[in-house]
Amino acid sequence: MNRPKKPVAIRKVWAKNLFEEFSLINRIAHLYPFVAMDTEFPGTIFHPTVEKHHLSHLPPDYNYRVMKANVDALNLIQLGLTLSDSHGNLPDFGTSHSYIWEFNFCDFDVQSDLQNPDSIALLERQGIDFHKNKTLGIRSREFAWLFLNSRLAFDFNRGSPLTWITFHSAYDFGFLLKILTGGKLLPENLGTFMIWVNMYVGGAVYDMKHMIRYCSGLYGGLERVAKTLDVNRMAGRSHQAGSDSLLTMQTFMKLKELYFNREGGEEEIGKFRSVLHGLEVEGTLLLV
Repeated sequence: MNRPKKPVAIRKVWAKNLFEEFSLINRIAHLYPFVAMDTEFPGTIFHPTVEKHHLSHLPPDYNYRVMKANVDALNLIQLGLTLSDSHGNLPDFGTSHSYIWEFNFCDFDVQSDLQNPDSIALLERQGIDFHKNKTLGIRSREFAWLFLNSRLAFDFNRGSPLTWITFHSAYDFGFLLKILTGGKLLPENLGTFMIWVNMYVGGAVYDMKHMIRYCSGLYGGLERVAKTLDVNRMAGRSHQAGSDSLLTMQTFMKLKELYFNREGGEEEIGKFRSVLHGLEVEGTLLLV
């Protein structure tokens, strides 16, 4: 992986500059066809009714129902996007910095909306200003219109050249689809949900949390996996969507370099296509 040679700046997107930032993304998306995504939302209010040590054994349909209940009830706060080429290089627009994006939404009202208080406290400690989001943030329907008319959306006519990189992303795609469908409830079943994912962003979706189950020595959350792979956060703070999307991209590039940099590596990666952690079918591949 080529570590970005320039410092990384996070482009903070609000209602006032939303159109301008989508225009920039459209200019370069064909040159940077890897897209890492992360979201921040007000925690979860519905939880599995099992002991913690049983969580990893819950069936995908059950996990989906819990996720759906939360996404249907809650509102998105932030969405981060990092665009990269196949070597980990980020867009710089001919400037002294490389850039990633952090979209701030006005949908969530900390005073009245459903939320997990512990999650809200954590996001506040990490620097998220809920009042600023509410007053200056993006209307989700405006984001949806621009997204669906951008190079980020899957196009049935040309196909999608984009590869989406995520970490433990059932909720990320849940909230993205909620916005893109105008706030509709998520589908009643997992199969239809995955069809929606393919319809809106294409089938080239990879969830590293699922992938590391088959990579010897890797486990835990994004921060732990990044540390194990000697990947350092280059901009921002944890639990901020832009920064976490960048760390997701950096970690994926390092994972690909260390575990799939051999003959047949691309074919092995392809086995993880369109499978989200917790919503997957059991795999049989172990990479060492």
